[in-house]
Amino acid sequence: MIRTEVLGAVHVVTMDAGENRFNLPFATELVEAIERAAGEAGALVLTGAGRFFSNGLDLEWLGAAGAEGAAATMDRIHDALAALLTFPGATVAAVNGHAFGAGAILAAAADLRIMRSDRGYLCFPEVDLGLPMSDQFDAVLQDAFDPRTLRRALLSGNRYDGPAALEAGLVDGTGDEAGLLPAALARAEGLAGKDGRTVAVLRAPLVRRSLAVLRPG
Repeated sequence: MIRTEVLGAVHVVTMDAGENRFNLPFATELVEAIERAAGEAGALVLTGAGRFFSNGLDLEWLGAAGAEGAAATMDRIHDALAALLTFPGATVAAVNGHAFGAGAILAAAADLRIMRSDRGYLCFPEVDLGLPMSDQFDAVLQDAFDPRTLRRALLSGNRYDGPAALEAGLVDGTGDEAGLLPAALARAEGLAGKDGRTVAVLRAPLVRRSLAVLRPG
């Protein structure tokens, strides 16, 4: 489901499980991949395969898992977000396709986001699904985005393609199918030489709200 490739000083973690929806096995494997990469120096690029970066929560799996399984899954998703936010080096999300709900929040936890210019949407559909935002998800979004931008995105449930997401300030750059990963790698490589501990220390105050609820104490 998750594969990792090391390109120079950059770890490329690719989610390759169809729609990359979050269930417990997928979330657990993602956390493990990020934590393994954190054990080595360098930067991180997180991306998907095919049409999807991540289509959010696996609601069918969660419904069948019961309260305990659903809670364990959410805990592991929160662990994945915390692993990105404390990663000892720069992180870049290469949003190769659709990023909905928890998938968009995962991208938000990266330092930078590069999105396909010619395919895929970034969307927070909770307003149309009648789903509340967890405190953890809410904090990650507040740390990542300008309040006015976030309010528009959350309350509208708008689907942003790459150019619209760039104009709205939700992503930091775009690239077509052939150029997306090279663009993300170029951003990551440009920061890979920075001291990882210093990067993490400097990032920490910028994501204080997120870490307070993801890793209380």
